[in-house]
Amino acid sequence: MIVLYILIAILLFGFLIFVHELGHYTFARIFHVTIEEFALGMGPKILSRVSKKTNIRYSLRLFPIGGFVSMPGEDEVSEDPNSFYNKPVYQKIIITIAGGLTNIVVGFIVMFFIVAFSAQLFAPKVSNFAEWSTSNTYGLKENDVIVQFAGNNVHTAYELAYDIQWKGANPVDIVVERDGERVVLHDVVFPTENASGIDIGVRDFNFTETDKTLGMVIKDSFYRSIVSIRMVYDSLWGLITGKFNINQMSGPVGITKVMVEAAETSATSLFSIFVIIAMNLGIFNLLPIPALDGGRILIMLIEWITKKRISMKVQGIMNMVVFALLILLMLYVTFKDILSFFN
Repeated sequence: MIVLYILIAILLFGFLIFVHELGHYTFARIFHVTIEEFALGMGPKILSRVSKKTNIRYSLRLFPIGGFVSMPGEDEVSEDPNSFYNKPVYQKIIITIAGGLTNIVVGFIVMFFIVAFSAQLFAPKVSNFAEWSTSNTYGLKENDVIVQFAGNNVHTAYELAYDIQWKGANPVDIVVERDGERVVLHDVVFPTENASGIDIGVRDFNFTETDKTLGMVIKDSFYRSIVSIRMVYDSLWGLITGKFNINQMSGPVGITKVMVEAAETSATSLFSIFVIIAMNLGIFNLLPIPALDGGRILIMLIEWITKKRISMKVQGIMNMVVFALLILLMLYVTFKDILSFFN
């Protein structure tokens, strides 16, 4: 059975790569950019066909670790008037940003169906406290509706649960609605636990169930998706500030392991992980780093503002250096994930 779960995880990875490249491909076609190849996977070709109508090669390649849309003028000067190089800046930016945005949109859509088929929805309203709770001794009461937590506005229970986990390891200020009035609670303390060397806050109360209307499903799925995006930025910020270290990162092997474990639990757990990965792929790819789509967009914006082209040779060197560093990082994390299987 575990082999089936691994295959499902690989297929979901492949789907995310496919829709990412499909985003680039779709807008390249809309803007009549010359396309040489649309490939899923990397390395040697397994299957390949050239369209007689468009002369585009469609390929399936051996290693399911990426994909690409090959357009003349991406990394070199091109004389082709329909090359990527010769298209207006706004068109090039749209084509480049489309891949990451497509992943994010897919994440939103999947999250909507997760929420729509869930048994219950909850409001950020305190129902009752656990016996081991601490927050009630700092002023939080039953029936309080939490509208702000540690400076962040709260819209849904899911959003609040994430905020408590992320920021509740330290005393926090909370704003609640109580008997029609807003009350500010200062330095509320939550229980904490250590997870993989990181102190996290623990929610010590239950939420109140709310009506499951279409409006609530849309609202809940929207803010759950926003939380998934925040996870990406919070994780990156944690790496920068030292809250996390490189050994707490996971590569494809580690993520596949998590997806397999989620698949063994339930389809909802699997697709919740899928949403996080979709958001991660979309947001990470749009970071302004050379070799990523966001780096390309940054260069385009600089060229548009300065009205000067940045040398393709300089761009190539930057992309090559950063790409090599990213590959080394991925190899290190993957090797670490493989070793973890034997610990």
